[in-house]
Amino acid sequence: MALTGCSNLPASGPSAADIIAQPADGERFGFELVDLTPASLVAINGRAIDSFNGSFGDRSGATETRIGIGDFIAVTIWEAGAGGLFSAPLTTDRFTPGSRTATIPEQAVARDGTVSVPYAGRISVAGKTTAQVEAAIQDRLAGKAIQPQILVTLSRPISSTVAVTGEVAAGGRIPLSNKGDRILEVIAAAGGIRAPVNETEIRLTRGSRTLAVPMITIVNNPRENIYLRGGDTLTLVRNPRTFIAAGATGQNAEIPFNADAMNLAQAIAKSGGLLDFRANPEGVFLYRFESAEMLRRIKPDSPLLGQGRLIPVVYRVNLRDPNGLFVAQGLRMQRGDILYVSNAPLTDMQKALSIFQSLTSPVVQGASIASGFK
Repeated sequence: MALTGCSNLPASGPSAADIIAQPADGERFGFELVDLTPASLVAINGRAIDSFNGSFGDRSGATETRIGIGDFIAVTIWEAGAGGLFSAPLTTDRFTPGSRTATIPEQAVARDGTVSVPYAGRISVAGKTTAQVEAAIQDRLAGKAIQPQILVTLSRPISSTVAVTGEVAAGGRIPLSNKGDRILEVIAAAGGIRAPVNETEIRLTRGSRTLAVPMITIVNNPRENIYLRGGDTLTLVRNPRTFIAAGATGQNAEIPFNADAMNLAQAIAKSGGLLDFRANPEGVFLYRFESAEMLRRIKPDSPLLGQGRLIPVVYRVNLRDPNGLFVAQGLRMQRGDILYVSNAPLTDMQKALSIFQSLTSPVVQGASIASGFK
């Protein structure tokens, strides 16, 4: 009776037989079981990863800064002679520094993209360089001022800044230089990060799109360290990559990667390996949510396709097969994966026998004592 009730014995999770015995249509358990093989690894590891370079491109930042709405500019005007619109009248024979110069206080570019210059009116400046604005003002003042010379200074380039926030020492608006600035340069200008590199995630927002990439990926792959554009937002989030180990492993816990990447074999080792007297080497499973596109590549005939964007998938590897270790090395772990090792069938039998012995032991002892009295 004890042996027939093995399914009701205490356990840390389902047995390998329970997982494998799911219906072919997958309706009861709601997940797809996939055996890890060299062929399936090609499809699994061939997934497209999030990439700043692939999504936003890497347009060179070495372009001349253009004035945008909200920027602050200052205008200085020189005249060739005294007594002009912007110069003081000649009162002595000596030239006084500044007597032929007028500086218009800095002003913000209005929403219509213009600024006001005395005697020149409203000048359209949005989208133009400072040199283009200087030429436009000079044309407007021709015939009014005495051979005017113009200098336009972009004092506060609000539209050419990147907002940096999150796990940085000094967040704020970081102005971009004319040479162009990449992600890591802007983060350095914000004082650097406050969290470890391998636990930091960089989220870049450009327009209506946001993409997140681990910072360690950008450090290791210079192509991901793309040029930023004015108006971009960088948010640095401390988001350690971890997986969960459960079942017949040496450590049942949430375990951090502490590295750029990790494969299944490394995850098994990091969780303490398989317990000799409990683990079923044929029952090593990895629980993960996969996209419908990925499942279609692995199992194009899966009945779970069409049930949502994310589909639960259980990958199985047989470590009793020597080739299973090579397969485990080929599977890359992802954040949130669950590594589960089932108990060996003999473990359940031992539990049943232990319970049976604990139930019959008082009876045997009682019979022994009774026989002793006789």
